[in-house]
Amino acid sequence: MTFLVPFDGSYLAEAALLRAAEYGESLDQEVLALTIVPDDEAYAIDVGWYEEGEDEPFSVPYVAGKLQEGVTDIAPQAAFRYERIDQGTAAAITTRIRAITEEIRPSVVFLGTDNVGEIAQPVTSVAGGVAENPTYDVHIVRYYAPPSIPEVRLAEGMYET
Repeated sequence: MTFLVPFDGSYLAEAALLRAAEYGESLDQEVLALTIVPDDEAYAIDVGWYEEGEDEPFSVPYVAGKLQEGVTDIAPQAAFRYERIDQGTAAAITTRIRAITEEIRPSVVFLGTDNVGEIAQPVTSVAGGVAENPTYDVHIVRYYAPPSIPEVRLAEGMYET
């Protein structure tokens, strides 16, 4: 099984990755950080992935490499995957994330979002579109650092059929 974390480098995406890594280590599960990078320099500047005047010209692989460094800093054991898209809209990003979840079939998607109360409907939220799929569980992370999980123990026979 895989724990999937849509990762955009934001504070709460980092928190979701940290939480997924904690659970993954405790439950011996793979963690995959997934970044969707629009091929749009203005979008990358707007979300803080790229600054005008950087030594390196804008490119999707360059931006993805910077985000991968962030993933490695937080969860060195996590795998990293990025996908390039043309449009930097929430709908386009959501569509790509959903397509990848259909491909890899994660057991849990860890979402970092602070708009949990609005998650079902916001037009500008990627989280809402990802969370509505009933084929996987969703773990919503709203805070960066609750207490770490020293160990996860399942009750005997809890999941036996």
